[in-house]
Amino acid sequence: MSILIIILWLINITCDTVGQIAFKYAAITSKHKQGLYYWQRLFGNYWLWLGFGVYFMGFIFWLAFLSYVPLSQGILLGSFNMITVMLAGRVLFKEQLTPFRLIGILFITLGVVLVGLN
Repeated sequence: MSILIIILWLINITCDTVGQIAFKYAAITSKHKQGLYYWQRLFGNYWLWLGFGVYFMGFIFWLAFLSYVPLSQGILLGSFNMITVMLAGRVLFKEQLTPFRLIGILFITLGVVLVGLN
């Protein structure tokens, strides 16, 4: 893989991870979790709009990335974002990393390495 492809891939993963984290912050900010008031507060939340903006940037970099790699390879490499989101959730939200999740991380990492070597 060329340096450009790796840079596009890393930017996309970063945008996806930051977007997911922003959406999580937006979802947990409001104490009231039901009704119209929740949705009004949610759509006025800075984190939600940050998530949308970062996701849009990630979409642009994803299109650029896909212009250089086959779709089948791109999708497999794109699955690495599951690992970064899971690790960010562990660090920022103290979410559990169960043995099955750790095994999943291992398999995803091995798959990304194998695809990247090809």
